[in-house]
Amino acid sequence: MKSQDLLPCLEFGASREDAELTVLLMHGLGANGHDFADVAEAMSRAAEPRKWRFILPHAPSIPVTINMGMVMPAWYDILDMSQPREVDWASVATSQKAIEALMEQETAGKIVLAGFSQGAAMALHVGLRNQGSIVGILMMSGYLLASDEHPCPEKTAELPIGLFHGTDDPLVPVSAAQDAVKDLNGRSFSPTIKIYPGLEHSVFEEEIRDVFAWLERVAG
Repeated sequence: MKSQDLLPCLEFGASREDAELTVLLMHGLGANGHDFADVAEAMSRAAEPRKWRFILPHAPSIPVTINMGMVMPAWYDILDMSQPREVDWASVATSQKAIEALMEQETAGKIVLAGFSQGAAMALHVGLRNQGSIVGILMMSGYLLASDEHPCPEKTAELPIGLFHGTDDPLVPVSAAQDAVKDLNGRSFSPTIKIYPGLEHSVFEEEIRDVFAWLERVAG
């Protein structure tokens, strides 16, 4: 994919040439990369003198079925809010290719795929299909994209997977994260999960600290 065809992104921290760790962080439905700009900037500073790089891409705007076909930033079209989500798999595949194109541009020896909500689901989907080329998957308020035709892949390489989720999330119930853990365990992965009592569909200071600590462990 040509550079002019890549998804637009915000960049924080180390340059591509200097980065020791690159975190590709995907936003949720209807948002954009600016949603986590403050978090990425703060983490890149906190990591110093280690050279961490954060890439926050903007999803393309597409019609979203569950929102009456309104056009908004989305990694894929959601057809139904059931759990597991009923989604348009062609749009999932399109975003997968776009995210993999961004990964190919990075020269850091370590890449983490991360995201919030729909972005977390996308991070897991892409990460499980690129097990040899990343060092971790980080999910905030996310879920596993799966169907009979698109099952969870088997483990082919060591891959830390961290899930962070609130008990009171009305959009992505905590049971979705727990089900993802069960499915991943069934494929021989060993994901970790941290559940926050009372947290809804959002992130807060304690969670951000835990996410940073998780990234430190993965970065080594």
